Amino acid sequence: MQEIQPQIEASWEEILKDEFQQPYFIALKEFLIQEKKKHLIYPKGEHIFNAFNFTPFGTVKVVIIGQDPYHGPGQAHGLSFSVPNGIKLPPSLKNIFKELVSDVSIDVPKNGNLSSWTKQGVLLLNTTLTVRVKQAGSHQKSGWETFTDAVIRNISTQKEGIIFLLWGLFAQNKSAFIDQSKHHILTAPHPSPFSAYRGFFGCKHFSKTNTLLKKQNQQPINWQV
Repeated sequence: MQEIQPQIEASWEEILKDEFQQPYFIALKEFLIQEKKKHLIYPKGEHIFNAFNFTPFGTVKVVIIGQDPYHGPGQAHGLSFSVPNGIKLPPSLKNIFKELVSDVSIDVPKNGNLSSWTKQGVLLLNTTLTVRVKQAGSHQKSGWETFTDAVIRNISTQKEGIIFLLWGLFAQNKSAFIDQSKHHILTAPHPSPFSAYRGFFGCKHFSKTNTLLKKQNQQPINWQV
């Protein structure tokens, strides 16, 4: 059971401690205990809260919202859209890199590990934090969305000038929890091959993010992976 207990960075633990006591979260833990008895679950337990562990609350400047963890072997490591070093790039991440290279003229990334972004204040947040192997969406509506909606609300309430990158309708629905009078929201179609050509390519969200950060006298993100 230990691997599904919240092992989460201290500043986030303080902000989210009430969530961990809520009935929905207790039910979510029980759900995961039962799932682990019958199925292989991604990511590994110690990686579930990596988005928070890699980007403490006080450092958050940018939020990129994904949906589910990747459900193939070795892909998920707790950061939205990211894969560990040495793992083949998923299609959506390939398209993110195409836009990145076009937008800010970086070198074509050789791996898909986005953890260098997290160390600069980019929170790579999936709204569902676990998944069954090879079953996309299998842990949706199990309680994770309630938890991550609370994360977004806390960021919106307690911080100012955060830049939210909302790619696709699923992520864009989260704008309901964001105070747009004090934060920035950039929207585009999802980078999936099914929708990237509808406007993700050419959205220039990476350069736009850095322009907004500079206007707020903050360090821009080095997007090189």
